[in-house]
Amino acid sequence: MARKGLLLILSSPSGAGKSTLTRMLMAWDPSMRFSVSATTRAPRPGEQDGREYFFRSRAEFEAMVAAGEMLEHAEVFGNLYGTPRGPVEANMKDGCDTVFDIDWQGGQQITSSSLGRDVVSIFVLPPSIAELDRRLRGRGQDSDEVIAGRMAKSRDEISHWAEYDYVLVNEDLEATFDRLKTILAAERLRRDRQPGLADFVRGLNREFEAR
Repeated sequence: MARKGLLLILSSPSGAGKSTLTRMLMAWDPSMRFSVSATTRAPRPGEQDGREYFFRSRAEFEAMVAAGEMLEHAEVFGNLYGTPRGPVEANMKDGCDTVFDIDWQGGQQITSSSLGRDVVSIFVLPPSIAELDRRLRGRGQDSDEVIAGRMAKSRDEISHWAEYDYVLVNEDLEATFDRLKTILAAERLRRDRQPGLADFVRGLNREFEAR
């Protein structure tokens, strides 16, 4: 039976594993679509419009916001970022799920939007703060100052855990991924995500009447 696509939001403090889990999920089910954000920042070398981001001028971005074409948006370090509504609605119509790798603020805006009833939100926690610090340092990408900033921000991000439908403690990546797939499988089977179910049951009743 046809199924309406859902909006899967993954959030976590930096280093807890949401981006890795997102990549694993997309590889496991290629039918899933990743939500590409729009931004006013300039493209970096190798980036393509529509792949990493939809690159827009500030005037274009603000016009999209004014027209209600953004599900969520925010300004970060002088640049605007947001989620265009059109591609997400097209995915839902096609029966494809959309994955969002966003912070709690973006997740809150999408959940509060007209598409909020189709949202499944998951917050990923680290097993400990010491492990979170170790993972950030293990990347070998950031200075001590940047890591300290990420750790300071993590406390605020973690404080929003109770706003999510599900919470996963990412102690073991494979085990966490298995739980993530279980959540997705169950949510896909919800009655209100199967618009053809009522017609199917009516068909069963007609079979009863024909006996």
